[in-house]
Amino acid sequence: MAKPIEFVIVGGGTAGWIAAFIIQDSARRKKLDLRIKVVESSKIPTVGVGEATTAAFRVLIKHFGIDEFEFLRKTEATFKLGIKHEDWRRKGFSYFGPIDDPHQVVAVPPGTPDDYLNVYAVSAGKPVADMHMFGPLLERKKAPYAQKPDGSLIPLGPFHHAYHFDQALVGKFFASKSKGVEVVDALVSGVERDTETGDIAALVLDDGGRLPADFFIDATGFRKQLIVKELGAAWKSYAQELPVNRALPFWIDIEEGAEIANYTRAWAQSSGWMWQIPTQFRYGCGYVYSDAFLTPDEAKAEVEAALGHPVETRGDIPFSIGRLETPWIGNCLAVGLSSSFLEPLESTSIHGTIVQMMLFAGRFLDDPEKMTPANRDDYNARVGRQVDDFRTFVNMHYMTERDDTPFWRDVRAHRIHPETRARHDRWQQDMPRRSHFPDYLDGLPHIETQLYYPVLDGLGLLDRDVAKAEMARDPKLRSFAKKTYDGLVKEYKQAATKALGHAEFLRLVREMG
Repeated sequence: MAKPIEFVIVGGGTAGWIAAFIIQDSARRKKLDLRIKVVESSKIPTVGVGEATTAAFRVLIKHFGIDEFEFLRKTEATFKLGIKHEDWRRKGFSYFGPIDDPHQVVAVPPGTPDDYLNVYAVSAGKPVADMHMFGPLLERKKAPYAQKPDGSLIPLGPFHHAYHFDQALVGKFFASKSKGVEVVDALVSGVERDTETGDIAALVLDDGGRLPADFFIDATGFRKQLIVKELGAAWKSYAQELPVNRALPFWIDIEEGAEIANYTRAWAQSSGWMWQIPTQFRYGCGYVYSDAFLTPDEAKAEVEAALGHPVETRGDIPFSIGRLETPWIGNCLAVGLSSSFLEPLESTSIHGTIVQMMLFAGRFLDDPEKMTPANRDDYNARVGRQVDDFRTFVNMHYMTERDDTPFWRDVRAHRIHPETRARHDRWQQDMPRRSHFPDYLDGLPHIETQLYYPVLDGLGLLDRDVAKAEMARDPKLRSFAKKTYDGLVKEYKQAATKALGHAEFLRLVREMG
């Protein structure tokens, strides 16, 4: 009888436990006899920070049959329906980036080009965000749920929302839901390597024990303990085009009875931007900035001046933005912060973890003896392209009108990546289309036009004349698009009047527990 395949994940937390869940589920579907151990030490305190996700996270919990309301209760999570971008285009100007896609719910005539509603909105000078169901909900801080007369809660629409949560609680939640995954409470002090292949043969633990396995996943965060310290993976820096390199985190309590935002707040400052991420009882906040233009003391003073009250900062964290050139080397694959890190502007970290693990599990998961160098090269190319796409999208946020501080002048002059400029130049000639984004992730969620359009529109980067010319070529389509846009705006404004307030919804969910 063949012995089971042994997988070891080093590091728990959100990334490690998501990896365990996805691999375990895929192994069962593929009928692989696979055992998973997660190595996480109770000696390392888990630091809770406010973290935001994309809709891919809700797809994940639905896929695993996790009760959403239980998840909200146990992780103190809140809804994220989009991002509020303040002072990015210019000081005093704000726009919302809702994460739902109205194109999903409209039956269209055969041959209708994709993104036709976005093109129509731009051509008519109407805000793209207004035709999204999440648009009026964001403005009013409402939940995407209504309450029926019998007291039960019903969703307002079919769209997947995202969440904000305390990541320490989410790691514990996933661990509590794990079945058949063994937890090893230890620190990894080193590794044993196979003398012929160079692969990792076993982990050396701090208690002197050893933990052999067939495959290892590095979820050790910024430590990159296996993939870099042991295997020497090279780092590709994004420091030139993503110009912030320090974070000043802090919490703000939510006053009792106050409404709770259903969006991530991204508030541009003199030398970077400030985030505010609501959990049920407090906002996880921070200022990500460039230390080429600001000292930590100056950053703290700027935060306090902007908020109008003092804050108690929780350290000052320098970081490197970029990704591994090869997140999969030999029999070791890096996930989460071990694999890449971008500034948290568009919540790419957990999204990337989910998609990368689903790609790996769906396309490549097998007995490690059957995994080939070609598999690794293929995976590394796909994931590298994914993270490069994240970089380009985040970098596009910096194509602004602002030139009021040395930081913003430097960004305009030196920090826009050639790929970002190339995309922008293309979209000055031809409106963005979903077909401009080739699928190399097996249809898994990716940053495409549904997220680009609100940002491009909010920053004033789309040419109304180009959109008008496209619509003028097909008067029937323009008429259909106008009717559809106006109908959606009316329908969603009406739906928002039935929606529960965000804080009220969360209170009702807590009372169910």
